[in-house]
Amino acid sequence: MIDVGSMFRNLQGGQNISDHDLDTALDAARREYIDRHPSSLEHLREAAKYLPGGNTRTVLFHDPFPLRIVSAKGCRIRDVDGHEYVNFLGEYTAGMFGHDNRVIREAVVQALDNGISLSGHCPDEARLAQLICDRFSSVERVRFTNSGTEANLLAVSAARHFTARRRVLVFRGAYHGGLLSFAHGESPVNAPYDYLVGTYNDSLSTRELIRSHAGEIACILVEPVQGAGGCIPARVEFLEMLRDEARDAGIVLIFDEVMTSRLSFSGLQGRYGIIPDMSTFGKYLGGGLTFGAFGGKSEIMDLFDPSRPDGLPHAGTFNNNVLTMAAGVAALDGILTEERLSELNLRGESMRDALNETAAREGIAIRFTGLGSLIGVHATADPVLNADDLKDADDRILELLFLDMLKRGFYFARRGFISLMLTIGDEEVDGFVESFGEFARNRQGVARTGS
Repeated sequence: MIDVGSMFRNLQGGQNISDHDLDTALDAARREYIDRHPSSLEHLREAAKYLPGGNTRTVLFHDPFPLRIVSAKGCRIRDVDGHEYVNFLGEYTAGMFGHDNRVIREAVVQALDNGISLSGHCPDEARLAQLICDRFSSVERVRFTNSGTEANLLAVSAARHFTARRRVLVFRGAYHGGLLSFAHGESPVNAPYDYLVGTYNDSLSTRELIRSHAGEIACILVEPVQGAGGCIPARVEFLEMLRDEARDAGIVLIFDEVMTSRLSFSGLQGRYGIIPDMSTFGKYLGGGLTFGAFGGKSEIMDLFDPSRPDGLPHAGTFNNNVLTMAAGVAALDGILTEERLSELNLRGESMRDALNETAAREGIAIRFTGLGSLIGVHATADPVLNADDLKDADDRILELLFLDMLKRGFYFARRGFISLMLTIGDEEVDGFVESFGEFARNRQGVARTGS
């Protein structure tokens, strides 16, 4: 049984009045959250009998306890206690199409009618592969997986085999899946590769690191925007440097576009004109169903050709499952036009600008980062270029914002992440910005710049 009392952070005396006021405000917000969500708490207690902490997906857990969502429609979700929220999380970018897109639903139903688990190839897998290869310049061949984690693991393994080198250059603050996480230091469950960890957006130190280990590095794995690390965009010159150094040293450059491929019709690689050797994908490209993919130059990807006597193995019972293949084709071929994607990203830019203008006007220590329809939320007033810039951010402010916005009917990630769906319009964005303004004015005393 979960002890509710243990979920509360013990109040510290604080070194000054603002610390004490912040702790007091946060404690009150947590208690109100508990009072408003008794059924979610009861569901968690029951789940904890069978799941560690009542959880099977770590990112969804937060104090005092996570909501239990029971239904969704359009851009709104409803919890087991009957509260409705506008969903600004968008399933961490996988839910781009909203909760009940008719085109995707009809494609999945038709696939169900034709039978599931077919025990062989299905027509939609080749069509989805074609759509992805046509859309992303780096992808001459592609293979499907069940998650972005799998896609990154296989891309790294392929690069290590292709180059006959061992080391993998990653960046502090990065997240490439549950087994390739550097968002909060190196995770104890990371795949046991030989890592070099560089500083994101620091071209000088990274160039020196690459040149010092050039003959040892198999691949550079980088997110064009660090997602879980805070929605921090890479500087274009930083990515250009990586491209040049990788080419000169015979290193495979891998762009992790699991999240960022949605930031232009051809991904950020297309938007910037910086073409990696390999790319990894996931999330929305499967129409919101379980999906991952890795692709790149044919000379690398053809290592997986099973007709070759030396072909690399790549199994996965559900790599080509008919539901995801059908949903992905419907999404890319029938919904996600360049015009609709551009409109979505412009809405995100406008929302980010409005939120930052509000924070500056009200003098509150919150900054919104990101690019296009992806937005990070940070408890700092300072610029954010990499994970090091967040070491002094006060997470209590972020939690207070999260709990306050939930009460106002807006849902996003507790860690501070927003991902717009196509079903979110100007009305919902305006409502979020207005509610954030009310939070900023009401909480000035405990979350003020420089407090």
